[in-house]
Amino acid sequence: MNKHQKIRDLVLFSILVAIIIVMSFTPLGYIKTFGLEITLLVIPVVIGAINLGPKYGALLGLAFGLSSFFQCFGFSAFGTTLFGINPWYTAFVCIVPRTLMGFLVGVIFKVLNKVIKHDVVSHIIACVSGALLNTIFFMTAFCLCFYNTEFVQGFRDALGSSNALMFVILFVGINGLVEAIVNFVIGAVVSKSLYYVFNQRKLREEQKEQDIDITIEN
Repeated sequence: MNKHQKIRDLVLFSILVAIIIVMSFTPLGYIKTFGLEITLLVIPVVIGAINLGPKYGALLGLAFGLSSFFQCFGFSAFGTTLFGINPWYTAFVCIVPRTLMGFLVGVIFKVLNKVIKHDVVSHIIACVSGALLNTIFFMTAFCLCFYNTEFVQGFRDALGSSNALMFVILFVGINGLVEAIVNFVIGAVVSKSLYYVFNQRKLREEQKEQDIDITIEN
């Protein structure tokens, strides 16, 4: 990686971190609902993971997780309650799943990009996987840490769920769907556009190579 690329990556990373911080303090970051908030912070994480790679994806996921944990200090009734039950578990649930999600989205795109090349399908799959992995990892950690508490059992009884799996489906069904759709629409468009802008020269060279190979074969 040359100096120009490193500077470009650091600038984009800094911008995405700034976006995460700003969104954390606006309704766009966390949309309040009955239980879990619907979060749109997955979007800048997946955009960074796709354009900058797994390492930066993990760091952006960490920024997302820290912002989520910060909400537990009086900004989110749900998070504040969890923090009151066990602050260490709350930190784990907020931070670790988001960091892992960012890293894996970068890995998923990297693998897909080798198979599907620069097709928009790889961007769509990576973006949607971000929302799905965020939900899956968060709810897995949440249930492992808090499912047997009176607070969560109250939610389970209110939802009428008979087991943990049904509780997860009823508790985050709409939230997960909304996050997946938003990532599909916004995340894929923005990540694909940025990827094209940042890799124009590389894409042109690869296209020339393909054209030369076709000419030789003919």
